[in-house]
Amino acid sequence: MKRSDVLHIKNLHQYYAAASLGKPRHPLISIYNFKEMPQLAVPEALRFTLDFYVVTIKYNCTCKSTYGQTSYDYDEGVMGFFGPKQVLGIERELPTPENGWCLTFHPDLLNGYELGKKVRDYDFFSYSVNEALILSEDEERDMEELFQKVKKELERPIDRFSQDVVIAQLGLLLTFSNRFYNRQFITRKPLNNQLLSQFDELLNTCFQNDVGRQHLPTVTSLAEKLNLSSKYLSALLKQLTGLTAQQHIHEKIIQIAKQELSTTNITVSEIAYKFGFDYPQSFSKLFKNKTNMSPLEFRQSRN
Repeated sequence: MKRSDVLHIKNLHQYYAAASLGKPRHPLISIYNFKEMPQLAVPEALRFTLDFYVVTIKYNCTCKSTYGQTSYDYDEGVMGFFGPKQVLGIERELPTPENGWCLTFHPDLLNGYELGKKVRDYDFFSYSVNEALILSEDEERDMEELFQKVKKELERPIDRFSQDVVIAQLGLLLTFSNRFYNRQFITRKPLNNQLLSQFDELLNTCFQNDVGRQHLPTVTSLAEKLNLSSKYLSALLKQLTGLTAQQHIHEKIIQIAKQELSTTNITVSEIAYKFGFDYPQSFSKLFKNKTNMSPLEFRQSRN
């Protein structure tokens, strides 16, 4: 396999075979403890993509990760969330956690359940690995109990209530995960405030001159400069300011557009093209949505 190749794992059977775990008890959901996982020899870095969700919790992991531009040792519990079709990577010397759980489930498991719709709204499945959920001791105990309950239910003989119970337990586990992620945004205030300042500086730099404005910044480009995923950046800003990253970009556009309309005679079309809009109508629509006035109406109100 070439280094540039991406291994595509379609189902849990392929995943278990690749990890030398035998066969999963259920074709659409599985759980195992990292203690059960054999040490795998990875001769070179490997990239792969999965057609299912993965939720992990690791204890006493010797690896490090970053939050923004700050590095953390994970002596405490840490959770990771990976959605279908994401490209993941395994480094050649990646250490295996001493303890913890790996829960995998296929989207087909959720067909006909409300959780099938709700899971798509959990942005943390799109967070990158360096934005893992770091748990307190109490949160560790809560999550450990939830993983244990899923495991216990999957080991019971199947009856007509089995899937409903598993879905309910899975939904509770994800709800707690969402709760703890939002707690993480709040409790890491000093670091989050630093990231907010860096985001503001980046945004201001993008709009400092006309040349910069011709190429509107994207959420992805700003997030990359902060070493964050776009989803995580938006969730963080939403928690801190009430606005997503895209909304911050729009607010900056409106702020500068108001200055242009108030202090210059350039046309609305010229202003739109300065901001990188392909069509002036798109700019005018955004402006009216934000101000309840068209650009021309705003200009007239200032004269």
